[in-house]
Amino acid sequence: MTQLDARPQAGDTVRTAATDGGGQDGVRAKGLGRNSVGLTGSAVIGISTVAPVYCLTSTLGSTAGEVGLQMPAIFLAGFLPMLLVAFAYRELNKAVPDCGTSFTWTVKAFGPRIGWMCGWGLVVATIIVLSNLAGVATSYFWLLAGEITNNPEIAALDGNKAVHIVTCLSLIAVATAISYRGMTATKGVQYALVGLQLVVLALFVVMALQKADSFATSVDFSWSWLNPFSVGSFAAFTAGISLSIFMYWGWDACLTANEETIGSEKTPGRAALISMVVLVGSYLATGIAAQMAVGSGDKGLGLANPETSDNVFAALAGPVMGPGLGILLFVAVLASAAASLQTTFIPVARTVLAMSAYEALPPSLGRTHPRFKTPGRATVLAGVATGVFYAVMTLVSDKVLVDTIYALGLMICFYYSITAFACVWYFRRELTASARDFVFKGALPLLGGVLLAAVFCKTLYDMWDPAYGSGSSVLGVGSVFVIGVGLLALGLVIMVVTERRSPAFFRGEVLTKETPALVMKD
Repeated sequence: MTQLDARPQAGDTVRTAATDGGGQDGVRAKGLGRNSVGLTGSAVIGISTVAPVYCLTSTLGSTAGEVGLQMPAIFLAGFLPMLLVAFAYRELNKAVPDCGTSFTWTVKAFGPRIGWMCGWGLVVATIIVLSNLAGVATSYFWLLAGEITNNPEIAALDGNKAVHIVTCLSLIAVATAISYRGMTATKGVQYALVGLQLVVLALFVVMALQKADSFATSVDFSWSWLNPFSVGSFAAFTAGISLSIFMYWGWDACLTANEETIGSEKTPGRAALISMVVLVGSYLATGIAAQMAVGSGDKGLGLANPETSDNVFAALAGPVMGPGLGILLFVAVLASAAASLQTTFIPVARTVLAMSAYEALPPSLGRTHPRFKTPGRATVLAGVATGVFYAVMTLVSDKVLVDTIYALGLMICFYYSITAFACVWYFRRELTASARDFVFKGALPLLGGVLLAAVFCKTLYDMWDPAYGSGSSVLGVGSVFVIGVGLLALGLVIMVVTERRSPAFFRGEVLTKETPALVMKD
């Protein structure tokens, strides 16, 4: 076995930590179940984690309120940085197919401290999303129960804080249990839930197009809807982009399952790109159809009507699909939130597992279940953290809970942009090897990182204003800013404490930087 500085040549067999159980570069096997998911299953997990129907019902109205009829253009503009970062994930995964993804890759590019904070950003973002998804699933559970029984008193149970919290915790427990049992159980549930979402979404699009010109607020289609330069102002454009980026977040879940995927070096990257294409297609079709049917104004059925903009499908279900089929939209939103709640445990549990395996977190969190081959303790920890976070935030203040969701965009841009820059730096010596290497390992990830870093800075600036989010403030500073920066600062504190207990990782002795792959000559 010879260690080479050059890239593997044709006929060589690349040995990674995933296959060796460890290597000279410090990458370690973690006991996860091998070959549990194929290309289709991996793509389904990526789509499910994003929760397209949930994202659409919660952000169509807000996006239309910011950019008007240019909403489809914003969906395309938000897709661009996500696609560019997806190329970075694909290339890094080929070189180091490790379930720690952003954490592992950033450590190998920039060292343990930046890598640790990148992992922290992913974990915190995921916990916030999990709590929000659980809350949405709970609300639609009772809303759907009320619709089915035609009993408004049952639907009103969601307004009872005690009932809401208990239901939410129950859903979190079920999702945790399914994820605990492994990728095979996860895959089976997801095929059904994702299939249901996409079928109902397609039905909505068809019926909305049929209802175009049927309402007072209907608008004729125009190709200008796809032109991002037609947005009224730069402030509106950046606000729309922030919402759009949130709508694509989660596609990288299929990368965190790379050690459990058939063809771990290539399949997860391909699945991520498939997920992205399905998502942008769904968003464009739904956005265009909805605008043609009801317009993007703030009156009547218009998407930007403040009375309905936070839950567009609840308002459009009856008018567009009729009372009989309209209930399918409620089912689809519940399925979307429930499916995403279950798969979103995948990235957080496996990131925690990797951080523990490399001694960046306590070793007890790095244990996998002997039968299910899953990060059992990390999954349970994620479930407990999600339940505690949601319950505490709900009891403290609904405004605080809303502001944590607004702070989510900051976390997403934080760890995605660092990962994109890590790709460029990790492969910097290969960028002149070929035109392909320059484009996919350098130029495109760099552009994606710059775009997301710009959104991060602009969002950070906007968050300072108390009017951002719920409108609450702390000592004159917007509470969204306090929460977002406070969570990152908390990560720094935990990192300092962890460094004292696990100095080897932070000295770079556990996961080494930029060590070439080990190549077996056939």
